[in-house]
Amino acid sequence: MNRTVDSIIERDREKLIASLQENIRIPSTEGLPEEGMPFGKNVSDALHHALDTAAALGLKTQDMEGYVGCVELGEGEEMLGVICHLDVVPEGTGWKHPPYGAVIEDGIMYGRGTLDDKGPAFAAIYALAAIKEAGIPLRRRIRIILGTNVETGWGCMDYYRAHGEAPTLAFTPDGEYPVVNSEKGILHTTFEKRFKSRLRIKAGTRPNVVPGRTEVFVPVSEAEVKAAVDASGLDDFTFEISPAEGGTNMTVIGLDAHASMPEAGKNSLQAALKVLAGLPIFDMDGAVVRRLHSALGMGMHGESMGLDVTDASGRLTLNPGVMDWNENGIVDFKIDVRHPISLSAEDVKGAETAALGLPITHVHQQDGLYVPADSELVSKLLTVYAERNGKRLLPLAIGGGTYARAFKNAVAFGCEIPGHPAPVHMPNEMISIEDLMFNAHMIADAMLALAE
Repeated sequence: MNRTVDSIIERDREKLIASLQENIRIPSTEGLPEEGMPFGKNVSDALHHALDTAAALGLKTQDMEGYVGCVELGEGEEMLGVICHLDVVPEGTGWKHPPYGAVIEDGIMYGRGTLDDKGPAFAAIYALAAIKEAGIPLRRRIRIILGTNVETGWGCMDYYRAHGEAPTLAFTPDGEYPVVNSEKGILHTTFEKRFKSRLRIKAGTRPNVVPGRTEVFVPVSEAEVKAAVDASGLDDFTFEISPAEGGTNMTVIGLDAHASMPEAGKNSLQAALKVLAGLPIFDMDGAVVRRLHSALGMGMHGESMGLDVTDASGRLTLNPGVMDWNENGIVDFKIDVRHPISLSAEDVKGAETAALGLPITHVHQQDGLYVPADSELVSKLLTVYAERNGKRLLPLAIGGGTYARAFKNAVAFGCEIPGHPAPVHMPNEMISIEDLMFNAHMIADAMLALAE
């Protein structure tokens, strides 16, 4: 801790809050690429706003062709990276305040990105500006690396690794306190099965989000659908049922959540498949529905596929996140799996294809990571957390995928605080103003511990 840095951060409290609000109001989900805007205009606007904010605070900035932004302080060969991202997942439904409104109510700011990861990114920018103003000499340069595509493919990090300088060591404020030194592997598999179909299913926005809403058309009567819903035992879900030409429309409403924590959500796609499996649906439609329900059930750990494995890095999670089923059959079906480091991606893919009976058409995977607890990086960050909180905790293993995977010597440090709400990828994502300021101080402490 440095008292001068702390006082500067507190002095700029209202400026930090206002800057974050401005960026939250930019709906930076991935859009169609344009020249100099590889992930769309909104993402580009969020990046340029963050870089302009940093430049106005006297920090050196760089725009790497719209893929990544850099904010830097100091000189020297070695470099500490602080890796954040400005893109967000789609807002979903169920918000009590506008998802891009950055409304502050009772000391809490609501909006997509407040916690994941715009709040931490702006906390880092103001922390670095405070270190600069305090005139503290650094033995390592500090570079905030602002990504723009963590939620939909990591194209920003692929570009940075090809064109930028790898940090000597790094942390990302995109996980949990005290330190995340182990992350499970991530596997996104896409399936399809083409056939003539009378069913229609539309669910989800991203594989890494538990789908909170699924819309279905089924060619059976409204009475049969209502009876199947009543028999399903799915009392935690809301069902909206109405007659349609040739059948019935059904909307299943559950709850969005981050795919790495499926227990925090309610998967509406799995619920829809359970209801459909209890209806008199015939031919290929019925066979596929029943097979999918048998493979997925209402589980969250691949139980019916034989994938429920746990090791020191945690327990496997499996989230069926996206489905597009139309007159041509299943044209898009995406599953997110977070697998323990003792289980390979090949093991998971083999179990999925055997259970689902569907071919894989696309795979996106990221290996897990592990940085020893006694390394300089982990041990110093644990000490930083203990000094400000008066309590030394053990490092964590998680299923979430952070930018720490992008580099060899990197971990996640914050910004989810133990015991505090963290509705990441959920409706009403939020951060309290006090937590925002706590994060700015904590990130400054970490920067100094690793670079002063």
